[in-house]
Order: sequence, then structure tokens, then C-alpha cells
Amino acid sequence: MNLLFDLDGTLTDPGLGIARSLQHALSALGRPVPSVPELHWCVGPPLRGTLTKLLGSSDPQMLDRALGLYRERFVSTGMFENSVCPGVVAGLGQLSKAGRQLWVVTSKPRVYARIILDHFSLSGAFASVYGSELSGENADKAELIRHVLSTERFSEQPHMVGDRRHDIEAAHANGLVGVGVLWGYGSRAELEAAGADVLVESMEQLCEWAGHPTTE
Repeated sequence: MNLLFDLDGTLTDPGLGIARSLQHALSALGRPVPSVPELHWCVGPPLRGTLTKLLGSSDPQMLDRALGLYRERFVSTGMFENSVCPGVVAGLGQLSKAGRQLWVVTSKPRVYARIILDHFSLSGAFASVYGSELSGENADKAELIRHVLSTERFSEQPHMVGDRRHDIEAAHANGLVGVGVLWGYGSRAELEAAGADVLVESMEQLCEWAGHPTTE
């Protein structure tokens, strides 16, 4: 079985770093600054769309400025205000030992994803890491998965594992099974509404499901 893992909210909890970096950008632009909890919804969706909502503007120059300010703090500090989700280290090891092949597929820029995975010593569990480009290319999860499928040319279709509706919808857009995890930032209601084919409450439960013969 091939498994494509989302990063934010699925493998690691980046909420604090993302929220504080958004606060930095909004403050520098003189905009109202929501609290950290009020920004939790921002974990998962593509960043440019999130900034459009927060700023109430789709002006390209303003969005580029906001994105630059966000990255200013995120690169130096924010990406490390992060932690590995419970059970992930043991679970990845278990899946690898069971012969499962794993990839990271995230809307986060690939260069940042690799740094984060290296920082938490998770890189070795994955065959490859796919993400968006700093230019914004492949930030749309469906397009990114399409790119992964054309690049890897899997002998059997992979399953997409993630915590937000974007993961499930992108999986379905490419004819893949969407596995929703309930320890991240997406609620059960959100994942069910997106049509998640499978819901798991813990990494242990994911490993149990992925090891079941009927999932081959």
C-alpha cells in the first residue's frame, strides 16, 4: 500500500508558529490581529487563500507583501514552533516495517517541509517529499496530487491521509481514497462533509487499518 501523508496537522502540529507568523504579518500591515486560537482555522488551507480572507482583499501587491512578512517570521522562528503529533514516530516506523511505502504531500512549500521533517528526524520514513513552490505553483492540493501521480507512476493507487477537507477533496479529485485523521485541525463534521472514505482517531488506528488485508 502507498500512503500520501499531509504534513500540517497530520504529522506535526504547527499551529502556534503559523498563527504567530500570521499575527506578525497582520500587525506590520496595520490590520486587526486575531488571537492564536482564532487563527487555528488557518492551519491546512493554502496560505495565499488564507491571507486573502484575513485581509479581505485579493489585491496581488498586498498579498505578496503579506506573504513576505509571514515568511519573514516563519523561516526564522515560526516553522520551529511546532511539535510532532502523538504516535506519529512509532506509527511511521510500524508502517515502514509492514512494507508500506510513504510519501509527504503538503501544500506547504517543499523547501520548508523538508526542513521541518529533518528537524524532527522524520525524513527517513518517506520515499520523497512533495510540496508547493515558493512561487505558489502546486499550492492547490488536487493539482499537487496530480503532479505526484504523474511523477511517481505508482503500480497501485495510493491513499491520501490528512486532517482537513482539502486533503479529502483533492484525493477524490484524483480518484484516490481519502483517509481523514481526527487528531488534527479538521473536525469530524468537516471530514465527513468532504466525504472521507475512512476516519481514524489515532495513529495507532491508522496503522491497524493500513495493515488490514482488505485495504490492499
